[in-house]
Amino acid sequence: MSGTSGVGDGSDGRDRDGDGRARNARPRDGLGRPLPYGTAGVARQPEGIVRAPEQTVVEAQALLDAGKPFHAHEVFEDAWKSGPAEERALWRALAQVAVGLTHAARGNLTGGVRLLRRGAGGVEEWARDSGRARPHGMDLGGVTRWARALADHVEATGDVVDAAARAPRLRG
Repeated sequence: MSGTSGVGDGSDGRDRDGDGRARNARPRDGLGRPLPYGTAGVARQPEGIVRAPEQTVVEAQALLDAGKPFHAHEVFEDAWKSGPAEERALWRALAQVAVGLTHAARGNLTGGVRLLRRGAGGVEEWARDSGRARPHGMDLGGVTRWARALADHVEATGDVVDAAARAPRLRG
């Protein structure tokens, strides 16, 4: 069937996993943009991995440092979906920050600015409401300042950013 990866049924023209859920099997570049089928892409992050929070931070930082914020967002998303309820808003906000960097690096400056600010607000709100500024060794104040400063820079200059060069330091 044209356009499918051979995974799952695909009878509706969409890639499907073994359980029949829609999954885009197209290869992706380092910023998560789909590439044509058959093109060598960047290895995708496996979905649904349950990691210890410290492992989440280490893996996400390595991906951010490598200029792969889209892939870091997937690591944060796993923590958001599998972690304790009281931390879900934190991981969701960090995922938004990573997606904001992704958009700013892809050239979607309006979306990048919006998500960087939304993520920064979420991180700040979580830190205030939880009374924790350094969960799992992360410097939430530093992440918030970084996200807002990058959003201000992108908005003021219209610059597309280099994701690796502008990666945040999660642990300060």
